[in-house]
Amino acid sequence: MTTESTRHEQVIRAYGPGQMPPLVDTVADIWADAHPELVDNPGAQAMGLSVPALRQQITGHLKHPGFTLTVAYADGTAVGFGYAFPCSADYWFGPALAHQVPQATRHQRLMGLCELAVRPPWQSHGIGRRLHHALLEAINPQWSSLLALPSNRRGQDLYARLGYAYAGPYRNNPDGPEFDLLLLHVEAETRV
Repeated sequence: MTTESTRHEQVIRAYGPGQMPPLVDTVADIWADAHPELVDNPGAQAMGLSVPALRQQITGHLKHPGFTLTVAYADGTAVGFGYAFPCSADYWFGPALAHQVPQATRHQRLMGLCELAVRPPWQSHGIGRRLHHALLEAINPQWSSLLALPSNRRGQDLYARLGYAYAGPYRNNPDGPEFDLLLLHVEAETRV
């Protein structure tokens, strides 16, 4: 697709778990570009917000059936990515938070959106929305959920525009950072 504002050929491609290993360096580079405040930040690294932590996270998530990676390319160069997988509400929310989310999520298809990142020069061009849309199309959930740092204003703004709502605070572990757990009820119009 060629856009009028940038005149760059933009393509979104979806990949399964077997295709991911050669792309780990690419997505790690995009993540680092999208989160410069976390790179080389000892505090962020101590909280597990680093390129090595991302690599470990991806490796652990590859085992999930339905794992899907979407990559945005502009003129053949990777400029953004997102990845997600179908999961159960028990897996995604955990027992401490399950009571704070709609009961319907326990009985309907749920997508855990793990990462969505776009290189800064390509932000605000609709790429994050298109990556998200491609994940919804590939996984076909009834609900989608993600974790976002409260301080990530650009991300929070994007997720609000996509229709996500705050469901509660969440920590991966007691010493980890507090995230906002965001939840989206996926309806037909959300996929457009």
